[in-house]
Amino acid sequence: MAEETRIDKYLWAIRVFKTRSDATDACKGGKVRVNGADIKPSKNVRTGDVISVRKGAVTYTYRVIAVIDKRQGAKLVPQYAENITPEEELAKLKAPVETFFLKRDRGSGRPTKKERRQMDSLWDSLSLDVPDDIADRFAAEFGFDDDSDDEDEY
Repeated sequence: MAEETRIDKYLWAIRVFKTRSDATDACKGGKVRVNGADIKPSKNVRTGDVISVRKGAVTYTYRVIAVIDKRQGAKLVPQYAENITPEEELAKLKAPVETFFLKRDRGSGRPTKKERRQMDSLWDSLSLDVPDDIADRFAAEFGFDDDSDDEDEY
């Protein structure tokens, strides 16, 4: 068994990522840290290193128990890596995700003024407590105008 191996190979071998190229891309994208430092995919890991991997909203933390470079079965992974992810991070996975989507027929064009008012009243009738900063980021990302006073533009 090797004393050290590349981080991208190790993350693929312990099944953090489905493919090695996914692990490489995560390293290049700054989503992987070893002992608190950003790393490149070619960084070698050793026994005892602590690896943090950000996947979505959750940052998983692993301690290297033994170094490997061949992909292992899921049952064997605890022999090589210890998952030390804090409970607060894992709780993010259980957070309720409320989505609301109005389906419109393809090719039906923009909603009429009447349809827009119906959609707005439906939105208003829902009791969603969304923090202002999240609502503002959502509006900015999807190009929604935050001012609802301009209804005659539709």
